[in-house]
Amino acid sequence: MCGFAGIFEYSPSVQGFDQDLLERMGESIRHRGPDDSGTYISPDGRLGFSFRRLSIIDLSTAGHQPMGSEDGRAWLVFNGEIYNHLALRRELEAAGYRYRSHTDTETILYAYLHWGERFVERLHGMFAIAIWDVEKETLLLYRDRIGIKPLYYAEKAGSWIFGSEIKALLLHPALHPAVGKEALSHYFTYIHTPAPLTLYEGIFKLEAGCYARIARDGALHIEEYWDALGHRDDDFDYSDEAAVTAHIRDLFRDSVEKRMMSDVPFGVFLSGGIDSSANVAFMSELMTRPVDTFTVAIRGQEDTNEFQWARRMAAHFHTNHHEVLIDDSGFLDLLPTIVHHQDEPLADPVCFPLYHVSKLARDNGTIVVQVGEGSDEQFAGYQSYHRAVRMMQLARMLRPLPRTLTAGMYGLLRPLLARKRVDYRQNIIRNVLEKQPVFWGNAIGFYEEEKRRALNFGALDGAAIPSSFSLAERRFRRASEEGYGDDLQKIIYWEIKHRLAELLLMRVDKITMATSVEARVPFLDHLMVEFSMNIPTALKLKNGNPKYILKQALRGMLPDDIIDRKKIGFAGSGKNMMTPEIFRHARSLLLSPRHDYYNLPYIRTLLDEYERTKINYTPQLWTLYNFELWHRRWIEGDRDPT
Repeated sequence: MCGFAGIFEYSPSVQGFDQDLLERMGESIRHRGPDDSGTYISPDGRLGFSFRRLSIIDLSTAGHQPMGSEDGRAWLVFNGEIYNHLALRRELEAAGYRYRSHTDTETILYAYLHWGERFVERLHGMFAIAIWDVEKETLLLYRDRIGIKPLYYAEKAGSWIFGSEIKALLLHPALHPAVGKEALSHYFTYIHTPAPLTLYEGIFKLEAGCYARIARDGALHIEEYWDALGHRDDDFDYSDEAAVTAHIRDLFRDSVEKRMMSDVPFGVFLSGGIDSSANVAFMSELMTRPVDTFTVAIRGQEDTNEFQWARRMAAHFHTNHHEVLIDDSGFLDLLPTIVHHQDEPLADPVCFPLYHVSKLARDNGTIVVQVGEGSDEQFAGYQSYHRAVRMMQLARMLRPLPRTLTAGMYGLLRPLLARKRVDYRQNIIRNVLEKQPVFWGNAIGFYEEEKRRALNFGALDGAAIPSSFSLAERRFRRASEEGYGDDLQKIIYWEIKHRLAELLLMRVDKITMATSVEARVPFLDHLMVEFSMNIPTALKLKNGNPKYILKQALRGMLPDDIIDRKKIGFAGSGKNMMTPEIFRHARSLLLSPRHDYYNLPYIRTLLDEYERTKINYTPQLWTLYNFELWHRRWIEGDRDPT
């Protein structure tokens, strides 16, 4: 696991860059790779790479990057892990390539030279890759299939600037941070920015499963090389429960084993839920020493404290268990660190406990951890997915009724919802009865109506900004066209392409790497994703039981009480993290903005009503608060927004 940055100057009128700039870009992401650093400038001075290394495979200097081929035809920098690199190495050695190291980096280099730019289709792993083809004077950028590793790029003044984190790009003198207005609108709906946008005007992120080719004249061409749809095996009976559960176990065992590839200590983030426990179970089966496990909880918040379940699993599998109990009084102190490492706002308070458990692992000498992300999205582990499917069915039934009638029904429900402290301004019931799109995503800040009240769309040139639902609608349509027209299939496809890649995995990457820890995601092996997309809804939500088929696959591996226990969200949620101290700070910032993006009377009403009634407006408040923190740090230059 590492980080890189680079510059490609395609215009002859550009004045050029120097070694110092590359080194400063690399130093800005030192946390991603504290073990080694390096730079490369092409002989013609047009291309420069900067690199930081977190040594995990082949700890010797032979793994130093940037790495060039023996004949000098290509150079690369690479962030991630290629789990099938030894199998590819055998093919490449048979073809005549001579290795100088035991790294997966060298395999990538020769794979490109041997198979061409679509070599990426042969890789199994997580990665962001930049390759400079010296002969073709072409730059190639690759992001892994699922989007586990980020990769950003921008074009300015005859140059392409790219890297693992936006903060490295912003050191280039041609780039000046400014708010991307369309991205801001979508952020307020989805609590993150959807690829290829970022919240910075002119800075983009490569979409998952895509690669970019930048020609010698600077022309950009982006191709998709993989998608979750379309991998159905016609010889497999996906309705056969026994066959499906057996194949899930085989795929997951293989995935966990591949992700144990490491020359440094590795372990598991363990909550005691089904996903993290599955990681421990299969890893224990494959190891001769105890698994190192790490758990976090927040003092005084028993509704999210999972210590008892994590301890139950640690004892069951005889792990070397570690815990950290954090105090919410330290949240404000940690804010500048979180905002710095996120680069752009991720309105997900889980970042706080995730930082602490990552630091716990690093402090105990564990450099690589396996995490459970991706299971709930593939196997329908959220009750909200089940509700959404039912509500989509109800919406179709109500379609013949006049909107005035159904909207009136919702008007009668609003006082009841308010008394129960449910957000009556925006929820899925309202979407159904007011005949709005039902499912937008599993983490929503503001639906369109409220967003246009909360934001000053005049400052955003709002007339030209499309509805945020159009992004989901496009994915729903593609799923239907590919034969995945079932409501749950469309929901899962949208979640994998959007929220999983750009919120959950971005959160894992940014926060674990802030502590120089590499996180691996066994549930998101692309072979597992391809298979799970074809498991029918009847097996994912059998008898209304979320994640039914995965639970059946794990019976006998895990205790039944772990499999069947109530799902608890990881340590922090919007509700329990909105402490009185955090709320006071959020209120003070939101009511004294240094920009004109807010409709302040609406924001004040929202804050006042939340303080008075405790109706659950925390998704909206976290969305606003995180934007304000980001704007002050990255646009205004205030390094301590607290």
